[in-house]
Amino acid sequence: MMLKSLTLLAALTLAPAAHAIEYRSVVPAQSRIGFEFEQMGVKIPGHFRRFTAQMAFDPAKPQSAQATLEIDLASIDAGSPEADEESAGKLWFNRTAFPKARFVSSQVRALGNNRFELRGTLMLKGKARPMVIPVSFVPGKTTAFFDGSFVLKRLDFGIGEGMWADVETVANEVTVKFRIAATGK
Repeated sequence: MMLKSLTLLAALTLAPAAHAIEYRSVVPAQSRIGFEFEQMGVKIPGHFRRFTAQMAFDPAKPQSAQATLEIDLASIDAGSPEADEESAGKLWFNRTAFPKARFVSSQVRALGNNRFELRGTLMLKGKARPMVIPVSFVPGKTTAFFDGSFVLKRLDFGIGEGMWADVETVANEVTVKFRIAATGK
């Protein structure tokens, strides 16, 4: 009982210092957006080299948080130059018509233990879909990290149409993993 009381007292004492920062400035050099998909049973990792993010996050007021993320689809690294080039075409991203993917948050809900649920809309290849993304918040002295992972169904966005729509060749599920680093003011 005494240990629980001391733990609660320590948490209450440290909480104001940990929550005194509103994170607004994304640190691209420490941030990453990656993905993994399966092609013919083989897992293939990839990532995007360029993206921008705007955010406002105060751990003491997560319900007020906002985030917008824009990914330059031409910055894809899908494992080979051939795959990168193929992804540009109409059957995949159709980058001529839709050069960017965009996520805009609409709600953040605290789940406890520095875990949050981020709700918003993902616009990809001209299609908008609601998304619910679990995010872990890792505070630091000057930089905090927002880590998350979710499964995107590529066919919901018309990614891999035509002959590529066969999920036996390329799985429908794409796991997206990200780490966004941010500093406060």
